[in-house]
Amino acid sequence: MTDLRDVPESWPVSSHTDLHRDSWVLALRSDQVSRPGAVDEGEFRRLVVEHPGAAVILAIDADDRVLCLKQYRHPAQHRLVELPAGVCDHPGEDPLEVAQRELREEAAFQASRWTHLLSTFSSPGYSAEQIHYFLAEGLSAADRGDFVLAHEEADLETLWVPFADLVDAILDGRISDGPVVQVVLAAQVLRDRAKSPQG
Repeated sequence: MTDLRDVPESWPVSSHTDLHRDSWVLALRSDQVSRPGAVDEGEFRRLVVEHPGAAVILAIDADDRVLCLKQYRHPAQHRLVELPAGVCDHPGEDPLEVAQRELREEAAFQASRWTHLLSTFSSPGYSAEQIHYFLAEGLSAADRGDFVLAHEEADLETLWVPFADLVDAILDGRISDGPVVQVVLAAQVLRDRAKSPQG
């Protein structure tokens, strides 16, 4: 039987070259990599987008509505339907603490129940970003504290969407933000399994 799991592994890197690095969250580097045991093959270059990781929150209220945000994303040239989310600001930061902070800062809510749903690599061919997805329930209003929304976040729109409508919008292509698609469909699968006789 196949052991169906991802396995940590690191191939030899002879050199790193920074192509971009500043005080912002992302950095871009070039690595010279070699495949173990393939001496005749030589080294090859791989570009790596360094990213500290992030947390995304599927916040669902007592009426089975999802707290969504509409936000302009310049690289995509779209205003996307998204979920509250944020970057792990410090190395080793607990993703749950990030999720709790971001729900409060971005949406001015807190939750009494938190469930980790899944963690995925966004695009492992070039990025180290790993996103951690959480279900937040038992919602109540919260104070943002001293956090001030700026730039794209200052233009956020908040909307409450019935969970079933969100699933429909994903499946018919009206919503295309990757994290939204992943966590909503994962939650739907978990709901379906809980209802099934095998669940």
